[in-house]
Amino acid sequence: MAITIDMIKQLREATAAGMGACKEALTACNGNMDEAVKYLREKGLAVAAKRVDKESKQGIVALAEAADKKTMALAEVNCETDFVAKTEAFIKFVDDAAKVALEGKDIEQTLNDDYKMLLTKTGENVKIRRSERYVLEGNGVLSGYIHMGGKIGVLVDLETGCEKCAANPAVAEAAHMLCLQIAANAPKYVNPEDVPQAEIDAELEIKLNALKEQKGKLPPEAALVGIKKGMAAKYCTQVCLTKQDYVADGDLTVEKYLEKVAKDNGLMPLKIRRFCRMQLGA
Repeated sequence: MAITIDMIKQLREATAAGMGACKEALTACNGNMDEAVKYLREKGLAVAAKRVDKESKQGIVALAEAADKKTMALAEVNCETDFVAKTEAFIKFVDDAAKVALEGKDIEQTLNDDYKMLLTKTGENVKIRRSERYVLEGNGVLSGYIHMGGKIGVLVDLETGCEKCAANPAVAEAAHMLCLQIAANAPKYVNPEDVPQAEIDAELEIKLNALKEQKGKLPPEAALVGIKKGMAAKYCTQVCLTKQDYVADGDLTVEKYLEKVAKDNGLMPLKIRRFCRMQLGA
């Protein structure tokens, strides 16, 4: 019987076993799902198979970075209870997961034996949920930050325009402050042009319906043009990093803060290339 990727994914969801192990089990059992689950249990994944129905809402987000700070990675691993998330074995596993991600390797495949051991030791449904890896390209700096003991992880890639600028301590400080901003305010995009039009349209529909409910009717179409523009701009101040109020100085936006850093230190313009915000369970 041909083993399809959908069958492998279905077995993985039912057992929390690795993709390779699921393919092996299905092949050995000629595609029989129940027999494949039994096969995996007999191979030492019984804990995952028995407890896969339990939600994994706790865990840790960990950060790993290369010595030269030109490569950084985040990894999130979930478990069922905060108690397990605080154990030495779990913490070590998540740290190792981040290091594997830093190397650009597959976490599940590389740490397969450690994963099985952790399942047995904790007796919980542990999930390697996701990872993100940034490699610096061109002139700039990377910065990483872990907030609230592993509840939130952030990566920032800040472009400087020249190699000399990247070596200025003010740039590293600015990148760190951006991490704090992202952790606190949870932006979704860097700039307004990054926001999908469909998302803006959906937001405007909600706002206009609320306005109609409040006023009884909408203003004339001619007036709506300006109203929609204002609503869209306000939405962007919430979801776009550059347009948010800077947390350390409410008189500045993040965009203006970066302009000030560049001007005060004689630097070329600073540009946020990308960022990642990884919140536990979100």
